[in-house]
Parts: sequence; C-alpha cells; structure tokens
Amino acid sequence: MPELDASDTAASARLDRLLVQVAGGDRQAFESVYQLASGRLFAICLHTLRDRGDAEEVLQDVFTTVWRKATQFDATRASAMTWLSMMARNRAIDRLRAAPPRALDDLSVAEEIPDFAPQPGQVAEHASDRARLDTCLDTLEPRRRSLIRSAFLHGASYEELARRIGSPLGSVKSWIRRGLGQLRVCLER
Repeated sequence: MPELDASDTAASARLDRLLVQVAGGDRQAFESVYQLASGRLFAICLHTLRDRGDAEEVLQDVFTTVWRKATQFDATRASAMTWLSMMARNRAIDRLRAAPPRALDDLSVAEEIPDFAPQPGQVAEHASDRARLDTCLDTLEPRRRSLIRSAFLHGASYEELARRIGSPLGSVKSWIRRGLGQLRVCLER
C-alpha cells in the first residue's frame, strides 16, 4: 500500500475513516494507518531527533499510543495526518528533553540543538487566543461547555464522559459537536 500523499484529499479522508475504525479496535485498519502514515511520521521523528534508533523507538511509541488513544481523534478538529504528525513531533521533542545533555566540547554543536521555546510574539498570540476561547466557551450552555473542556482540555474520551454524566454516547457526541459548531462561529467573528 503506498504512503499517503499530502495533496491527495481522498487518501486523507480514507486515513480519517481508518483512524475511526482503529478506535473501534479494528487491527486491519491499524495496519493500514501504519502503512499510510509511518513513512512521514518516521521522517518527522528523524528530523527532530537526528538519530535513527531514537526515531524508530519514538515511532513505535507513537503507534502504540495511536492504538490506545484513537478514540480521542476528532476529524472536526484536524485531519488524521495532522493529529498523527503532532503526536510524532511532540513525542520526539519529549525524547529530546529527556535525553541527558550532550557535552559541549565545541560551541558550534549548540547551533544544532533546536530551540523549542515559544517566541514572545507567539506567547502574546497564545494568550490572546486563549482569552478569545475562554470568552466563547462562556457563551455555551453549561453542559456543553463542561463536556468540551473535559474532552479537549483534559483528554477525557466521549465514552468516559457518557459514563460520568449517565447519558447515551450518541447524545454526548451530539452535544459536543453542536458546542464545537457554536465555538467555531464565535471564534470566526
């Protein structure tokens, strides 16, 4: 099976569907996701870590996480490839941060170490975006606001939320989907 081409929207939609199937425990779909995405995810890991062995370990960790947490994928928030790429990038960065510091015999090595700290403009933009998001969240009905916060800010799955509040899974998904629609409209103003 060929690797996913970024310009192929049909392949992107297929990957989205496959991830939903993985969330349901479909091993065949998981294998297809691996075949479609592993090349690009490995490239992300290798670019960040610059060590093939570390990149391979991180890629394995990413796919282990995909199997366990595919239920957290939401195609309304991002494409499957975006979700997978962010996971790979974040895991690679975590690996870099956990590694013991390298000895700096030559200060030119310091230029090779990526700087992941946000720039002042990014910090200000993030604070502004967060304030807008909080304002828009406050316009939602309390149940929707609580569900969205739990799902997207605290990582709770839809199934967990349904059990927690004693409502059917379909209702919880519907409330969250409607709330996200309201948020989108508010944030686009």
